[in-house]
Amino acid sequence: MGLVLGVLESAILIALSFIHFNWAFGGTWGFAKALPTNKNGERVLNPKPTDSAIVAIGLLCFGLYYLIKIKLISIPLYLWILHYLGWFIVAIFLLRAIGNFRYVGFFKRIKNTEFGKLDSKYYSPLCIGISIIALLLELM
Repeated sequence: MGLVLGVLESAILIALSFIHFNWAFGGTWGFAKALPTNKNGERVLNPKPTDSAIVAIGLLCFGLYYLIKIKLISIPLYLWILHYLGWFIVAIFLLRAIGNFRYVGFFKRIKNTEFGKLDSKYYSPLCIGISIIALLLELM
């Protein structure tokens, strides 16, 4: 069970990493729909390519972490990294799913924008799913 969950978690995180790398290198697929907007349709976040690259590298590292955790790849890491990084991933994606109570997450107030609808239908459920799988992997 842990192997399947680890591979699934890793695949999701690495796929998300590739999307962010695409944006970092100038790609536009899905970019506009992935950014929260206010009621007037104006973006409330305007990430630079370096911001996308930082997120992409983080997601890639998270994906590789699970491949190391389930022992599909062997890279020596300090035990404290193996312990705390998993809980950090649980927390990050849980907090993203909860949101900022305005534009992002399950408890956002501005829901009727294109981003708001996509966030409610796909982005926040994906984040809670990533968090739950990460939690299960930490408890195994």
